[in-house]
Amino acid sequence: MGAALPTLLLILAGVLVGGAWSLYRQGASKGAVLVTAVLAVLATAGGVLWLLPEAGA
Repeated sequence: MGAALPTLLLILAGVLVGGAWSLYRQGASKGAVLVTAVLAVLATAGGVLWLLPEAGA
C-alpha cells in the first residue's frame, strides 16, 4: 500500500477543496466552509508528509 494511501489523501484533498469552493459560492455558513477547508489542508499535509523520506532511513 506504499503509494496508494498518500495518493488517496491527495485525491480526498482535491475533493474537499472543490467542496469548500462550492459551499462558499452557494453562500453556506462560514463555519461549514472553514471546516471543509481545514480538512482539505490536513489531507494535503498528510499526503505530502507521507511521501517525504524518513530522516535517517
